[in-house]
Amino acid sequence: MYERHQFAELQGKTCTRVEQIGDAQIEFDCEDGTRFALFHSQDCCETVVVESVTGDLSDLVGTPILLAEEATSEEDPPGYKHKYQPESQTWTFYKLRTIKGSVDIRWHGESNGYYSETVDFEKLD
Repeated sequence: MYERHQFAELQGKTCTRVEQIGDAQIEFDCEDGTRFALFHSQDCCETVVVESVTGDLSDLVGTPILLAEEATSEEDPPGYKHKYQPESQTWTFYKLRTIKGSVDIRWHGESNGYYSETVDFEKLD
């Protein structure tokens, strides 16, 4: 069962595991026993995937998260080329920083405009 949370809750936590599972989910296990996941609840006619991860996820393990930010945009990042232009799209960017390094996670969602293109950040039971 999932419980919705704010991504900024990771700030100050120390992760014991951060793992990308395909292009659909990233999980965070924390020293205090909390577990979180970034993912998209698939509906019908939309696609939301991890488009890129810049940095090394292992830099997020064993040291406190100093920065955990989320931003969204409907505009393409500079230099991004589509195979075809979607009717609607949402880019979601996650920035994570520790003293060991930085990780930027970029999600891309597209649909016909009726379905959700958002990424969920939820606590795992």
